[in-house]
Formats: sequence, structure tokens, C-alpha cells
Amino acid sequence: MAEQRTLILGGARSGKSVAAERRLRSEPGVLYVATGGDGESDPEWAQRIARHRARRPASWALAETIDLVPLLDSAGPPMLIDCLTLWLSRTMDTLDLWSDLGRAELVEQEIDQLAEAWSRTTRVVVAVSNDVGSGVVPADAGTRLFRDLMGRLNTAVSLRSDLVLWTIAGRTLPLT
Repeated sequence: MAEQRTLILGGARSGKSVAAERRLRSEPGVLYVATGGDGESDPEWAQRIARHRARRPASWALAETIDLVPLLDSAGPPMLIDCLTLWLSRTMDTLDLWSDLGRAELVEQEIDQLAEAWSRTTRVVVAVSNDVGSGVVPADAGTRLFRDLMGRLNTAVSLRSDLVLWTIAGRTLPLT
């Protein structure tokens, strides 16, 4: 793999995670960073997690966290972040943004810190993220804010990436 920082974008269930796993499959050791939580309170989510785990090589390590900056700043094996969309959602939860939408600047600071760490990492890293901005404008302010922050996050990471890919219906295309 020649690219150090790769971002894979696409819609829900488009094949982004499979494309990311495929890019790192030949690496002897990979740190898979799951940002979506453990699924203990949601059986359907737990099934999704189990399917992802079953696909990955047994040699890959796992970190379940949204604390990405220290991982990006540390030396180590290639890293797959799945996914930035869940990172944003959980970051908004952690900062209690849903109850006070006027505090969006706190999330924007987190986005800036993540993007800067992405740009300076010495690891080979592949991140997956949803493109949620191509649909209908959401009716409520919280969902609109999430969509807008997701677009800002994807743009910030994309502009600092060596390669950006778009996945649709299981097909992956380079964006230039």
C-alpha cells in the first residue's frame, strides 16, 4: 500500500468497511478501531459487530474507542478506523450537544484536533465514513447540525488524505 492516509466514503451499507478491510488485508498486523460501541444494549447492533469481527483476520488487534487522536499520534501497525460517522455521533453524545445545539463549537474543536492528528500520523491509516449530505435536508435542527458537522469532518479529513475513495453498491472509485 503506497498511500499513508486513505479515506473511504459512501452511503449506508455501500461496502465501505469491506473495501477498507480489503486495502489492509495483506498487512500482518492491523489495529482495527471500532468507534460504534460494543452493542450490549442493542441486539441488532451486536449482530452487525459480530459480522464485522467474523470478516477480519484473527491477527488484527481491536480497540473500541472514540479517543482517536492518541492512536493517530502513536507509532504502531496500520490502523483501520470504522467509522468516523459513529465517532462524530458518539462525540456529540459525550459533549451532550443534543441538549444544547449552541455548543457546536466544542465538536468543531474535536474535528479540528482529529483532522490535525490525521495529517501528522506516521501510521498507515484507512478510515471509513458515511456521506450523509447528499439527501433531503433534515426537518429538525439537531439532525441538520449532525449532517453539517459530518460534512465538515469528511472535508477536513479528505483534504488531508493521500487517497479518497467513494464506495457505492460495492464498487469503489477514486476521487480526485
